[in-house]
Formats: sequence, C-alpha cells, structure tokens
Amino acid sequence: MKQIHSTTILCVRRDSHVALGGDGQVTIGDTVMKANANKVRALKGGKILAGFAGAAADAFTLFEKFEEKLERYPGNLPRAAVELAKDWRSDRVLRRLEALLVVSDREHGYIISGSGELIEPDDGVLAIGSGGSYALASARALLTSSKLPARDIVQRSLEIAAEICVYTNTHITILEL
Repeated sequence: MKQIHSTTILCVRRDSHVALGGDGQVTIGDTVMKANANKVRALKGGKILAGFAGAAADAFTLFEKFEEKLERYPGNLPRAAVELAKDWRSDRVLRRLEALLVVSDREHGYIISGSGELIEPDDGVLAIGSGGSYALASARALLTSSKLPARDIVQRSLEIAAEICVYTNTHITILEL
C-alpha cells in the first residue's frame, strides 16, 4: 500500500486562549480519499484539546490511552503526557503505532511521539503533519506581526498551509479553550 499523507494540525496559545485546528484531507499516494475528516477533539469535558496526524486507527488507540492517563492523573496534563510517551515508547504493541499527537490545555501544550519525544515549545505553537512546518511558520509570523486572536491565527495559518502543501486542504475544524 502507498504511504498515507493525511494532515496538518496546529495549536496556538495567545492571551490565555488556546485554539487547535486541523484540515480534513486524507490522501493515499496521489489520491484524495477523504476531504472532510475530523482530526481534532476535546477531552475531559472540553478542558483539553487533542489532534492527531498519522494512521487514524492508531490515533484513536492513542486517544484512548491518553484519556486513561488523564483519568489516572486528573488535572495534570504534563504528567499524563509524560506517562503516555513512556508507555508508547516501551510497549511492544504501542511502539508500532504510526501517529503523532498534539495535546493542550490552557497552561501546557505538547507534541507526543512513539519514539519517546515529548516537546513543549517555548512559544505555545505546536504543529504536526504533512503541512505542519508551513502552518508553524505562518503562525509564528502572525503571532509576532499581528494582534489576531489564537483562533484567527490557526484559521489563517492552516489556509496558508493548504495553499502550499498538497496533502492539506481548507476543510478546517477548529476547537477552542
């Protein structure tokens, strides 16, 4: 089977507001298989936002595992993220999952990977997926050169990524805290 390219996810924190968005495109090879996939969700009664890039079934497994960690460490996103990263890296089944997660609350935001990476950027901007670098650059530029709110930065940055990355479209879903 051809490689699946399927996402751009972007999270921006500004002025105690957090916005997380993702495009809707799922591509296999040079074929768009789905244009309106939803790759972002709210967890813990809307207190935590999460988005994924990669294989959907793997991402749903990771969402479940992450929710288990949030139950075990209520109100402690950093600890839940660390524990998921540790399990993901050390568990034989989880280690085979092909996805990345972005998780955020009002104070913290992380990119979590199966290789044990747990990254909390200094500027509160997180991006993953095929168009992640384009969205990240755009968001950082808009943060420093405009007064736009977090939601508008996510919207415009994902639109810019869609103009550049063939694996990203403009069917954008945005969630906010």
